[in-house]
Amino acid sequence: MRSRHRGFRFRLLAASAVALALWAPAPLAPAAAGATELREQTFFLRAPWKLRWRTYYSTVFDRGGEYYVTIEMPEEPGAGLGALEIRQISGADWRFSFDDSRTRAFLGQPRREGPPVAVQASFNDASRLFRITFPSPPSPGQTVTVALRPWSNPSSADVYQFSVVAFPAGPNPVAQQVGIARMSIYQPVDF
Repeated sequence: MRSRHRGFRFRLLAASAVALALWAPAPLAPAAAGATELREQTFFLRAPWKLRWRTYYSTVFDRGGEYYVTIEMPEEPGAGLGALEIRQISGADWRFSFDDSRTRAFLGQPRREGPPVAVQASFNDASRLFRITFPSPPSPGQTVTVALRPWSNPSSADVYQFSVVAFPAGPNPVAQQVGIARMSIYQPVDF
């Protein structure tokens, strides 16, 4: 009696596996350099979601500062970090500009910089959009920081917010929202 029951259970499991295989979408295919592709698009299996924005110059019109955008890559993202888009989405000053030729990146955190990471950057002043691409994508498990250089801080004190979107390295990348970064700019107080 028991052996008959086990045989029935085995056939039921085998039939279920066949049915799932017929109903399942196309399998995920690993592409070159550890990327994950599905239907000719590259995407993250686990998108980066740990985001931190820092600046050490936080008063209006400060010159010489950098804005640090730090992203921790998950251990198994399915693809390296191919690009970032950073767009200003709020704040009183929509005219402060950046020197995109001085954009840089490195592994690690600000003030504890690791090796440099090559980047190509552009800034569209009208749309307030930074596009940063990584010719050699940061690997899974690495922490990468991008340093953006404004000509000067905004002219108005406010809380400025930036949307950060990540793109996996590979053909036809599918964008993933990483988060919203906040930066407070203060009016100096005279006593």
